[in-house]
Amino acid sequence: MMFEKLKGVDERFGQLEGLLSDPKVLQDRAAFQKYAREHSELSEIVNVYRIYQKVDRELDESLELLKDGDPEIKHLAKEEIERLSGRKAELEQELKMLLIPKDPLDEKNVLLEIRAGTGGDEAGLFAGDLFKMYSRYAEARDWKIEIMDLHPTGVGGLKEIIVLVKGKGAFSRLKFESGTHRVQRVPSTETQGRIHTSAVTVAVLPEAEEVEVDIDPSEVRIDVFRSSGPGGQSVNTTDSAIRITHLPTGLVVSCQDEKSQHKNKAKAMKVLRARLLDRMTREQDAKRSLERKNQVGSGDRSERIRTYNFPQGRVTDHRIGLTLYRLESILQGDIDEIIEGLITFNQAQVLQNAQ
Repeated sequence: MMFEKLKGVDERFGQLEGLLSDPKVLQDRAAFQKYAREHSELSEIVNVYRIYQKVDRELDESLELLKDGDPEIKHLAKEEIERLSGRKAELEQELKMLLIPKDPLDEKNVLLEIRAGTGGDEAGLFAGDLFKMYSRYAEARDWKIEIMDLHPTGVGGLKEIIVLVKGKGAFSRLKFESGTHRVQRVPSTETQGRIHTSAVTVAVLPEAEEVEVDIDPSEVRIDVFRSSGPGGQSVNTTDSAIRITHLPTGLVVSCQDEKSQHKNKAKAMKVLRARLLDRMTREQDAKRSLERKNQVGSGDRSERIRTYNFPQGRVTDHRIGLTLYRLESILQGDIDEIIEGLITFNQAQVLQNAQ
């Protein structure tokens, strides 16, 4: 079945190459972009499939050489068969991975929500550390970050921050970061040198377009109020802060980061759409129990996914049993090893359940 599917993909790729050189398609910008996008999506799997076919042909040729009467040719043929068999197995595995259906949300931008949990001021300080970690990771990947809402604490930490992460494949890289991040360290205010445990919750939501989540204006209540606290840029001057309540679901979103009421409303609506899309996706996933089992963890904020232990310089991701003793570099945004581990583990689960 896999090779029947690959043959169909190869044939479709050939059709797309013909369409992209068709004068009629070249004149239709929308059609050209659609076919070009599909062509790009299929190119990697077709390239690997064609390499596989070439290796398979060479393996058949080497097997034929075993019938040769010359001992030296037979010996060389055996060596080549061993090499090509190994390469063929590698390519088969790669093709299986490439055939795994892609998450349609993977290429989306991300609404990243970081909130201090248990642990008081120490939790707020660690929420700030996590925001810096994700910011540096985004910078390394040439992603852009836009602050949607910000509530700092009085000691230099964050009670809550919501940011929009814009960049290719942002959701595919960050989607497994949802959950509770636990920190173990000695607070600067602790005179006894005792280790405190605090928690921060992270939520990763795919950005939703207006066409994906249609919000009926009659189903939202919009309240305007004056910005307050260190986060308000226009404190005690104008009623620019916005609170939107989605009446059917009870979801509440507020934004006060901008001086403009209209900008705060636009940002709040963007966050609300993302939360509604996330809610819809989770409801669909709950109906597809097998698909939920294939995911790394539940993505629930109450699920403890990772521990950052400062005394030991250790970071442990509990879902995949990965422990790294380089906490400082991880907090500087060097988290690719963890993310790749999570992606690989998830792909292995999907393959196992597909067999």
